[in-house]
Amino acid sequence: MEFKPSSPSSIGMEMEFQLLDPDSLDLTDAILPLLELYPDDPHIKPEFIQNTVEVCSKICQDLGELGAHMRSLVRELRDSCRSLGLLLCSAGTHPFGERLALITPMPRYRRLEQSSGYIGYNQITFATHVHLGMSSGSEAITLMHELKALLPLLIAVSASSPFWRGFDTGYAAYRHRILAATRSYGIPPSFASWGDFAGFFDITRRAGVFDSINDIHWDIRPRPHLGTLEVRVMDAQPNVSRALTLAGFIRVLVNYLRATNAADRTPWFPRGMHWWMEKHNHFQASLSGMEARYIHGAEGDSIPMREVFQRVLRATTPTAEALSQGGYLQSLQEHVEDGPSYAQQRAVFAQTGSLRAVVRSLVDELEQELNHG
Repeated sequence: MEFKPSSPSSIGMEMEFQLLDPDSLDLTDAILPLLELYPDDPHIKPEFIQNTVEVCSKICQDLGELGAHMRSLVRELRDSCRSLGLLLCSAGTHPFGERLALITPMPRYRRLEQSSGYIGYNQITFATHVHLGMSSGSEAITLMHELKALLPLLIAVSASSPFWRGFDTGYAAYRHRILAATRSYGIPPSFASWGDFAGFFDITRRAGVFDSINDIHWDIRPRPHLGTLEVRVMDAQPNVSRALTLAGFIRVLVNYLRATNAADRTPWFPRGMHWWMEKHNHFQASLSGMEARYIHGAEGDSIPMREVFQRVLRATTPTAEALSQGGYLQSLQEHVEDGPSYAQQRAVFAQTGSLRAVVRSLVDELEQELNHG
C-alpha cells in the first residue's frame, strides 16, 4: 500500500453536526434536501445517518487558516439550514432523541447497513476529527503508536455526550460506549512498521473484513491517500473555536513527539502500556472525563486526569511557543477550568430540569460564535 506524503505542517479538520427540527429540537433526517444545495461540494458531506452533516476543511498550513475556513463553511451551512427550516447543533450525542437512525442511501452506507445490522441504527453519535500531515507511512505508524497513550486525555478534554435518549448516562463521553458495540471502533492495534500495517490491511481486505481504509474506524488511523494521520477520538464540540483548540493541542502533541525520543521524555509523560491498561484508561476517561484516574506506571500507579493534563501542558508548552500556538493551550486550559462541555450540559440540566434547555443552550452557543466570531 502506497502512502502519499504530505507537508508535516499541514492540518485539516472534520466536524459532524446534528440536524434539528426547530420546534421539537429533536434530530431530523434532513441531509438529502440539504445536499441538494451542495452538489459535489468537497466541504459539505453526508454521513452514515441522515440526521448528520459533516463539514470538512481544505488542507491548511496553520491554525489561523483552518479556523477562518471552518467558520466560513459553518456560517454558510447554518444559513442554508435556516433556508430549509433546520437548526445546527453540535455535541457527541443528542440528549433526548429516541428514534432509530435512518441510513443515508448511498452505496457504501448501504453496505455498512447490511454488515452492522441493528447496531447501525443505534449509532447516532457525532465527532470531531483532526488530520495531521505526515512525511511518510513510517512516521504515521510511529506517531499513531505514541499517541495511543494520550487518547484518554483527548477523550476527557473533549467529552460532550453525557445524555442519551433522555437519561443522564453517568458518563462524560457516552459516545464511546455506543461505538464500542461495533466491530472496528476504539483503540487501534500497535504495528511495528508501515509494512506491518500494510500487510495487516491486505489480509483483512482479502478476508472481506474491510473494503477500504475508510472502513477502519479506530480512534486514530493513517490515511495513506491523504498523507495524514487522523485523530478521531474526540466528541463533537459545541462550536468551531473549541474544535480548533483541540486541533491546536493535537498539533502541539504531534510536534512534541516528533522532536523528542521516548527515552528523553520525563518518566511521567504518558506512554504505551499493556493493552488492558490502555483499555482501562480509555474507559475511565469516557466514564469520568477530567475526574478520571489514569494508570501511568508499570506497577499500576494512578493519578488524577487533571494532573495528567497539567503535566502534559508543562511538557509541551515550549513546543507550543515555538509554533506560536501557546494561545491554543491557554484556551484549552480555560475550557477545562470552566468545565468541559459534558459538565456545562449537566449544569444547564441541573438549573432547568429540561433536556430541551440543554439542546437549546448548545444551539445558542454555536449561534453566538457564528454571529460574533
